[in-house]
Amino acid sequence: MNFVEEMKKKASALQNRLVLPEGTEERTIAAAAKIVAEKLAKEVILLGKPEEIKKAALSLGVSLDGITLIDPETSEWNADFAAEYYELRKKKGMTSEQAAADIKHFLRFGAMMVRKGKADSMVAGALSATADVLRAGLTIIGTAPGMKTASSCFVMDTHNGKWGADGLMIFSDCAVIPVPTAEQLADIAISAADSCRKMIGAEPAVAMLSFSTKGSGGNHENVLRVQEGVRLAREKAPDLLLDGELQADAALVPAVTVKKAPGSPVAGKVNTIIFPDLGAGNIGYKLVQRLAGADAYGPFLQGFAKPISDLSRGCSADDIVATAAVTLVQAGSK
Repeated sequence: MNFVEEMKKKASALQNRLVLPEGTEERTIAAAAKIVAEKLAKEVILLGKPEEIKKAALSLGVSLDGITLIDPETSEWNADFAAEYYELRKKKGMTSEQAAADIKHFLRFGAMMVRKGKADSMVAGALSATADVLRAGLTIIGTAPGMKTASSCFVMDTHNGKWGADGLMIFSDCAVIPVPTAEQLADIAISAADSCRKMIGAEPAVAMLSFSTKGSGGNHENVLRVQEGVRLAREKAPDLLLDGELQADAALVPAVTVKKAPGSPVAGKVNTIIFPDLGAGNIGYKLVQRLAGADAYGPFLQGFAKPISDLSRGCSADDIVATAAVTLVQAGSK
């Protein structure tokens, strides 16, 4: 069973509720119908004007049976949602009148549904920029307790049991933070460890990467930043199996680990890799994908108080279904 099928199996067992804010978008409508047909969620909600959703579904030949349609413009929840949004943003200068208008935006309304427990997870991005999805998530859902950083991860299926957990690995952060601070690196490591548990079903063994291993790169600011990230991650999550700073070969090849980082607790166990910056992360996952023939699933957002996922605007309906399955799994059991 591949990663996506495993996520679908878990999502089907959990039966969480999903909101898709871009409800009039054709790929999203097709995906919603597939999610219902495959019984991946307890409830699937499309946001938008019902007549527009129905018209688009008719042109696609897609049934809306079993799908809930909600219009953010006329919802009975508007007053409650607006009041909550005002409380969240009033220190930033938000007025109650502006909150009442702004909460009707589909991304904000969807995020508020998740915040208020009307849905367990949200997937968007087929029509929206990543920055807009992140902004809605951060301002309304917020980050998890003790977490200040929202980031992302890829699940890499190397198809080689030699690596990670039966060939599966978490790569993070590859899509959100260009140059994370030491504190952000620590948060990324802790979030990625949680993603490892939820997405690939393995206890995380985390390697925080650098061009340096245990000080071999000297006092370069990028080495010191990773070293401090390691220290902070250990301080925040003392039970987490983690080591750094490590070069990639020292992290992944036990014979090299013994030479460069003798006594490393992650030797021969690494299934979660933390890149020092977005350049390394983006290049790293694409090299493994193209040169090693690995499947790259994601990016999936992590670090939020409740799960939200961003899509590529070039995504297919099947991509939305796969991302929805993962996001429903991130919501966990209720």
